[in-house]
Amino acid sequence: MAFLVACNTVQPVVEKTHWAFVPPARPDLSAVAEIGWFRNDIDLLSASSLANPREQLLPEADRRTLIRRVHFDLIGLPPTLEEIAAFEKDFLRNPDSAYKKLVDRLLASPHFGEKWARWWMDLAHYGDSDGYLTDQLRPVAWRWRQWVVEAFNRNLPFDQFTIEQLAGDLLPNATTQQRIATGFLRNTLSNREGGADIEEFRVLQVKDRASTFGIVWLGLTVGCAQCHDHKYDPISQKEFYQLYAFFNNADEVNINSPFPTEAKPFATAKLEHDKNRHELLSPVAPKLDALQKRWEVKLLNTETHPGRDHHWDRELELLGLIWGGHLGEGQLEGLNIIYKPWPQRTPIERDRLQDYFLRRGSRIDGSKFKELKIGALVKQLDELKKKLPPITRAPTMQQHHEYRPTHLHKRGNFRRQGEAVRPNTLAALHRFSATKTPNPPNRLALARWTVSPDNPLTARVTVNRMWQELFGRGLVTTPDDFGTRSNPPSNPELLDWLATEFVRRNWDTKSMIKLMVMSATYRRSSMRNSISPAGFQRQRLPAELIRDNALAVSGLLNRRIGGPSVRPPQPASVIKEAFGAKWEASKGTNRYRRGLYTFIQRTAPFGQMVTFDFPDNNQPCARRERSNTPLQALNLLNDPVFFECAQALAARVLHEADATTRERLAHAFLLCLARPPTPAERTRLEKYLKAQTTIFENNPDAAKAMAGKPLGGCELAENAAWVGVASVLLNLDEFITKE
Repeated sequence: MAFLVACNTVQPVVEKTHWAFVPPARPDLSAVAEIGWFRNDIDLLSASSLANPREQLLPEADRRTLIRRVHFDLIGLPPTLEEIAAFEKDFLRNPDSAYKKLVDRLLASPHFGEKWARWWMDLAHYGDSDGYLTDQLRPVAWRWRQWVVEAFNRNLPFDQFTIEQLAGDLLPNATTQQRIATGFLRNTLSNREGGADIEEFRVLQVKDRASTFGIVWLGLTVGCAQCHDHKYDPISQKEFYQLYAFFNNADEVNINSPFPTEAKPFATAKLEHDKNRHELLSPVAPKLDALQKRWEVKLLNTETHPGRDHHWDRELELLGLIWGGHLGEGQLEGLNIIYKPWPQRTPIERDRLQDYFLRRGSRIDGSKFKELKIGALVKQLDELKKKLPPITRAPTMQQHHEYRPTHLHKRGNFRRQGEAVRPNTLAALHRFSATKTPNPPNRLALARWTVSPDNPLTARVTVNRMWQELFGRGLVTTPDDFGTRSNPPSNPELLDWLATEFVRRNWDTKSMIKLMVMSATYRRSSMRNSISPAGFQRQRLPAELIRDNALAVSGLLNRRIGGPSVRPPQPASVIKEAFGAKWEASKGTNRYRRGLYTFIQRTAPFGQMVTFDFPDNNQPCARRERSNTPLQALNLLNDPVFFECAQALAARVLHEADATTRERLAHAFLLCLARPPTPAERTRLEKYLKAQTTIFENNPDAAKAMAGKPLGGCELAENAAWVGVASVLLNLDEFITKE
């Protein structure tokens, strides 16, 4: 915890002209030397950083490498056989037109949003559980994930994308979708354990939001100023708490967010439900209200004076444990309703708190509860509620009903309050005009300041991460830190041009991605040699895409978009790392959903993803590591999912290809690598297939275990041998690499 860190206050010494704090200047391209191989301005600026810009660099990647590369980068899935054939046909007629057509089709694919949502979820440190010891579930967290997928698919401009996630609830006439966008701020860890200090963990959440904001949009480690002035960057401790103040006045709330098929049936049923509820409660309403008000006063008094009555301390704990239940809704949500004066509560807030009070509030006056026959009343209300059709809910934020003052925390300790501070931004960046904002300024004012064209950081930070997502390494190799300790950009002119171009194109994300993938710089071969070292950087696929790739080529992948998180099969030992958690594998084709939809238990994430460098989602991740370990090879070879994929791939090859070994191998290579095998590869696999067939002919039990489901018209030993061949292909470095 921040307040346990004892540090001396250090005033940062920073040159005022640190490159990242200076507004990006658009370079004069007319001064850049012409080169023969350029396709757009990115190439001119890329070449300007080379020792000999006019030198012809590595040739363009071949068409099959290119289609596979751009498929993984834009939608995160390998090309199908039909897509490969169509591209090759177009390519023979007009290579440039064929490639542009391919890029446009992928940008319009609904899978585009799935691929690019993962990048943003890393930054938001998304999870389907709370974290901390008990790591309770958040079953409705996925609604924000779905909003992100849809936002990328409809190409929501990045400035609006930012505003809605930071302050969608504060927009005039905010829609349900704009409120769902604020689920970005709900990805902080929560502690609903019995005995947890409610205010302590609320403060930690607010600090996390301020720190995450700094990393995601500013590329600055503002969280380092929680306890003292930043040691390197011009961020004082006071400025950190000025940023903190924006988020200190936001509360968590889960809202009804029905899908179109749910909305009308629910609305119709709700009218009848509310009428019947009123008829049931009206005879005892005055006495119930009086009891509930006494109960609320007692809870508030307990919250401000813990330890005086252990019975009521426990009641306060239960408000968090039971209010949250299986809905992922926390203790603070219940308390925030209690804080509100009765006239200011919404109908939903009034009903939800009253329902909880009727079931849990008897400690205030047990005899009165018996006299009013509350137990029988609750049963009748439960029967009424059963008639309501289900409705989806979503995690969101809302402004606190009254201004919550903020103080600097001495040495980061929220119990040691220093001077009072008001919401404000960082003085080292562009000016924050308080005259054009509410008084006091709110999150909407902060969001608009963030995407102001005057902000020197937001556009730079964002285009750098886009570049990193495509090329494997950003122009600034410290994407979470653009401060004075950052690595300077490898090509500052290109970075500034991309940043200014992003704003000039009205923050059009798809347009910027298209600009990058259409460049000759992106299309270069990844095959390096001593004569021409500059080429596209080979990159191992991220964890989710490795599994998605295997499922896709085997034909097992369930391509359905959206919906709640799923639990693919995994060894039972993995979930034992989490406290009391259970992992019941999803049924049917949900077992084969894309990795994006895999349930993230913070204390024990999905084992296969962790093996392939899934990040610590307790904090924002701006760049995933790429390791190479024996455990990864063992996973690809022995994990039940990859073995099942090998069986399905073998069955697909035997079913779809002509009945010659050469045709089957060609088909398998095209499915897995988008290319035919080389003569050497074909020879080695033919020998392997023959040897494996002999082994399995002599061991029918092993053949049966290897082959799985028998295939009609195919000998058992042959089937098993082809599973071995399929496994070889799924274990190739090329299969899990973007060339």
